[in-house]
Amino acid sequence: MGSRPRRRQIRNQVAEATQFRIRAAIGFASVLLALGGLALWYFKLQVIDHADYATRSQANRIKPRPVVPGRGLIYDRKGRVLADNIPAYRIDVVPENAGDPKQLIASLSRIIALSPADIAAFEAARKSTRGFRAIPLRLRISDDEAARFAVDRWRYPGVDLVPYLTRRYPHGDLFAHVIGYVGRTDEGDLKKYGENQALYAHTGRTGIERYYDEALRGSIGYEQVETNVEGRALNTIGRVPATPGADLRLSLDLDLQRAMVMAFGDLEGSAVAIDPRSGGILAMVSLPSYDPNLFVNGISHADFRRLNDNPSRPQFNRLVLGGVAPGSTIKPLLALAGLDSGVRKPEDKTLSTGSFRLPGMRGRGWGDSHTHGHGWTDARKSIADSVNTYYYRLAQDMGVERFDTYLAKYGFGKPTGIDLAGEIEGILPSPAAKAKLVGEQWYPGDLINAAIGQGMWKVTPLQLARGTAAIADDGRLRRPHLVAAQRTGFNSAWQSLPQPQPVRISDRADNLLVVQEGMQMTVHGPGGTARTIGIGSPYRMAGKTGTAQVVNRRIAGINPKSLPMHQRHRALFVGYAPAEAPTIAVAVAVEGGGYGSSTAAPIARKILDAWLLGKMPEPDPKAIPLGAVPVGVFANVVGTPAATGVVASDVQAGNATVAPALQAPR
Repeated sequence: MGSRPRRRQIRNQVAEATQFRIRAAIGFASVLLALGGLALWYFKLQVIDHADYATRSQANRIKPRPVVPGRGLIYDRKGRVLADNIPAYRIDVVPENAGDPKQLIASLSRIIALSPADIAAFEAARKSTRGFRAIPLRLRISDDEAARFAVDRWRYPGVDLVPYLTRRYPHGDLFAHVIGYVGRTDEGDLKKYGENQALYAHTGRTGIERYYDEALRGSIGYEQVETNVEGRALNTIGRVPATPGADLRLSLDLDLQRAMVMAFGDLEGSAVAIDPRSGGILAMVSLPSYDPNLFVNGISHADFRRLNDNPSRPQFNRLVLGGVAPGSTIKPLLALAGLDSGVRKPEDKTLSTGSFRLPGMRGRGWGDSHTHGHGWTDARKSIADSVNTYYYRLAQDMGVERFDTYLAKYGFGKPTGIDLAGEIEGILPSPAAKAKLVGEQWYPGDLINAAIGQGMWKVTPLQLARGTAAIADDGRLRRPHLVAAQRTGFNSAWQSLPQPQPVRISDRADNLLVVQEGMQMTVHGPGGTARTIGIGSPYRMAGKTGTAQVVNRRIAGINPKSLPMHQRHRALFVGYAPAEAPTIAVAVAVEGGGYGSSTAAPIARKILDAWLLGKMPEPDPKAIPLGAVPVGVFANVVGTPAATGVVASDVQAGNATVAPALQAPR
């Protein structure tokens, strides 16, 4: 048999083996290279760039959070709390964590009542501040709303229930026009103060709260907070403390304030009491009043409409905004001007026949309170008996320029400088003032009207009280003020606020004595216009009655009680006591009160009795002024209503502190 043919080898095993070794080497090298690259990258992350990435990680886990200080407390002169803070809860939103704001608000509205004002304030703050900052959406939520939110809290990342301090006025309507109130921070506040203002829930709106807002609110602090993935705080690891708001101690006296309101009964008007030795305000009221607590966290439409539609205007501050003609209360100062200018001497007498006419004048002319006149009248009698003719002739002899110069020196026609915002300057009658206001020329009769406090005059009760206090303090015109001292924190010492030096309105002690004696005769003299309030008084008073005419003289002889309120004259009284060493000067203005002797003077006597004798007027619960609330004035409370309440300086830290009582001399 023959041999088989040899098979030809198709695969080259050697070549394949070589190729396999090459591929394996390349694959192995690639793996080694990749592992080396990963090792190098890992080394870079863990060693070279460790500090940078650690910082970034820490920033994601630890965030700064502002610490808002508690608003400063406000005390009366004896340390009784007039404005404090109480713990409450609000809803805060961190925009960068909360998603679409419209959807959020729509969803939250199902469990929490959100007013248009709440939403508007939130939107304004959201557009003006950075996204990582918490913004209040709704202040002072109810317990029921807090419970409903707690159930669904997990649905709302970036939304939290936050404790905070809200403002409280424990005496309600009693100090509304003096202390004022705070309101929710809005868009206007952000434009005025900057985006940091959004961190404060409240901003001062009126009164002392507005004037001293910067001092009362303090300065923001910060804390480093550890958070979870939803941005909720887990732990505080560092803190820069906030500077607490300054506490203010006022010159006001709570008891005298309450007595002043009680003295008015159901009448409307205003009154102010000043310590003539310092210029400190002892009490000041504008009636009717309102409850400032309504405004703190947003007033309801119904409450605002009720106040706004009240014809008695309870929100209007008659003390610094309500200009009236001074009537005869200007006569003591005008008498002093006549004496100091040399136009009159104390013994000079003017004949009062019951009427007065300018040269060449026809008709009735100007009259006196007595139809047949007061006879021969000197400076003292002109004040005590309120003799118009004396002042007609005095003004005529002085001339309008000298008249204006002296009355401006006594503080009229310009603000007093009191630490309340919005004070008007008033109007001092002059040719320039008349031309500016009504575009008419000045006539000689205008000065005659001005001589008895009528015509173009416009003064505030505060200006009248200040001028009266200057007479009581032997010619020293002081700046009236409400805040006597301030401190930062309970453990800090009180620092008295410096006041400007008084301005001398007269260097003639003899002339001042004539005016002072005339004012004493007004109350204690046989013909004095306020002699009825001096009966039975254990101390001597000095005063002057006045009437600010609202309508013309055709109804002057009609009983004012028979006229509609808007047609009745305003009753005025200014005075001080004790006459020998005055510690209090007052001005009282009663709207629709008719005449000062019968309405305003008795109110002033009650105020003086309360201060000097500790005698409080009898309260009449039925005589609550329109627009006022009974809390405060007629509350059966003595001492410090807020003394038992918590006035925490930092709720978040859990440090609830009771406001300490103070002792200050009267």
